[in-house]
Amino acid sequence: MSATMLPLTGYQRKILFIAILASFVSILDGSVVNLALPAINRELGGGLSSQQWIVDAYMLTLGALILVAGSLSDLFGRVRVLMVGLIGFGATSVLCGIATSDVMLILARGLQGVAGALLVPSSLALIIAAFSGPAQSKAIGQWTAWTGASTLVAPLVGGVAVDFLSWRFVFFINLLPILICLPLLWSLRSTDASRDPAIKVDWLGAVLAVVGLGGVVYAMIEQGSFGWGSPFVLIPLVLGVLALIGFVLHERRAAQPMMPLTLFSIRNFWVGNISTLFIYGALSLGFFTLGLYLQQVAHLSATIAGIALLPATVLMLLFSSWFGSLSGKFGPRLFMGAGPVLAGLGFLWLLNLSTDFNYWWQVLPGILLFGLGLAITVAPLTSAILSSVSADRAGIGSAVNNAVARIAGLVTVALAGALLGGVLDTAGARQVSVITALLLIIGGLISAFGIQNQRKSLAE
Repeated sequence: MSATMLPLTGYQRKILFIAILASFVSILDGSVVNLALPAINRELGGGLSSQQWIVDAYMLTLGALILVAGSLSDLFGRVRVLMVGLIGFGATSVLCGIATSDVMLILARGLQGVAGALLVPSSLALIIAAFSGPAQSKAIGQWTAWTGASTLVAPLVGGVAVDFLSWRFVFFINLLPILICLPLLWSLRSTDASRDPAIKVDWLGAVLAVVGLGGVVYAMIEQGSFGWGSPFVLIPLVLGVLALIGFVLHERRAAQPMMPLTLFSIRNFWVGNISTLFIYGALSLGFFTLGLYLQQVAHLSATIAGIALLPATVLMLLFSSWFGSLSGKFGPRLFMGAGPVLAGLGFLWLLNLSTDFNYWWQVLPGILLFGLGLAITVAPLTSAILSSVSADRAGIGSAVNNAVARIAGLVTVALAGALLGGVLDTAGARQVSVITALLLIIGGLISAFGIQNQRKSLAE
């Protein structure tokens, strides 16, 4: 039997490597640009509003289309869709890298998000098709750990690229993992299933999601320039809200919805996703603001700012697997409740920020508390959500959770300008730190009171 398992194990390792690398690129690009924003602003201009759009244009199309991309994967084949996504991501990364204005960069980032949306669902579909049972759970856990780490490793990658090369290399660097992935994917062409004509793509749902999120986010960002009472803000806001209402109504009636609302009847699924909304919204807001603060106010170089945030990444990589194992033994509720609260205390530590900047006292202890809290949280959170749905819905369940995380970041970054009053200073950074901490603590409390530990059967 072991002889027959060896080829399968080699195949599974290839699948897992491809899935992690392809998704890593997509999720990394959501935050790698943060430490490059001051350099981009110095060269292309645009101010805080443009900086928000450079981040949110990508998150908007990625978050809105990540679910419909799952249907494309089922319709056209996961390997084909993943290859198209990687090629598109490479091409749009080049467009971002050669941008000559902030508007061109924002448009290229939006297109990059479209390509990025194709990567995550197809990667998960590859894992689900190649693994089963406990091996599938372990593979999804490894995928989640590495893609989660990409969010935290991004500041260092961005900082080094800005200081030693150019902010443009933040985008050009994507070409390396893409060039590694494509030949491996090419060798898997024969494993793709034939097209399933029964699968229908929820195009109307996708359009409503893009219009809805786009309208609301546009209003949140541009209110700083025009004011909430301006028709340039009110009209997109109203259209966005109406489109989101239309999206929910459509998803309830669609034969093959891009986001099956029946999933939200499962307790741990809906509680876990509400917790995700607060936790990942806090993560995006906190690190967007802190990355800018360390450079523009504390006057650290991009590389040093990236290194300053690195301890959180180290703690997550060291301990998240261990806390995931503990969660498997004792249930996820304790860890999902305590972890975000500890991470929130880390951001409250940043109230020590002052005009007389001292990283070792004012920032590092908070970063360590945050990193430990996140390490306690991430694996149990993912496990609770994925284990709450049946195996045949694990792909869509994970895709929904990823979409919620991206949309949460999209909204909080859009609100950053309003929270900062259009100007980033020490007082504004402290205010955002408090809001970030509150979001994390609320996410923890939701989990503590809402998540249910599943009883394991004797057979298990």
